[in-house]
Amino acid sequence: MNRIIMKRHQVILNKIEEEKYVEVAVLCKELNVSAVTIRKDLKFLEEKGLLYRTHGGASFENPYISDRSVNEKEKIRVDEKSNIAEEAARRITEHDSILIASGTTVQALARAIEIKEKLTVITASLNVALELIRYKYIDVLQLGGYVRHSSSSVVGNQASVILDNISCSKLFLGVDGIDLEYGLSTTHLEEAQLNQKMLKSAQRTIVLADSSKFGKKSFGRICSLDEIDEIITDKGINKSILPYLEEKGIAVTIVD
Repeated sequence: MNRIIMKRHQVILNKIEEEKYVEVAVLCKELNVSAVTIRKDLKFLEEKGLLYRTHGGASFENPYISDRSVNEKEKIRVDEKSNIAEEAARRITEHDSILIASGTTVQALARAIEIKEKLTVITASLNVALELIRYKYIDVLQLGGYVRHSSSSVVGNQASVILDNISCSKLFLGVDGIDLEYGLSTTHLEEAQLNQKMLKSAQRTIVLADSSKFGKKSFGRICSLDEIDEIITDKGINKSILPYLEEKGIAVTIVD
């Protein structure tokens, strides 16, 4: 390998070290080379285990998510999840019928709901149901099926059958990863399939995801970005991806 290429590789690694994430377009301009050249550089460096390629760039952070328990995840990014949940709760109106999927961010949403009149909630999450069952004005329909120990949520055909006979105004969806090409994903295939059924039962899909979920992907693909209506996230989101989301017709709400 010649000295020019080695120097270019070092510039790329230094830039990621400084900024955590680097875009192909920025590297092209800074190094005065084509996008094809940069992509070859990134591919080479990824094969050496020095970085991970993402849509339009690269970072040192592994984009592939493994399953973790809900007890572990609820201790991560607590403030961001709480702020996202409070913003999401403003989308809920009296006499509404909504779907709430599973995950720690939608569990925070359940705690943030302040409706004082009739509300119907259909959920796969046992923790969400336990949060809401305390309020006599909220009717909770707990989907049935096998309970996943790691997420405290149900999966399986029994839940899918119920969703075939339901229509709701909104789905509040938590995810493990958002990748611009791969779409939305979660660590469990059956949970992804249940989320797909929820999408079909809702008129509007609102994704609750802190900024760490972007650029990540996991085993179970839920849907493409074209199938969602809004993302509520925090100010840590990489601003360079906002135009892409807007092109997809997705409303992006960023909370402090």
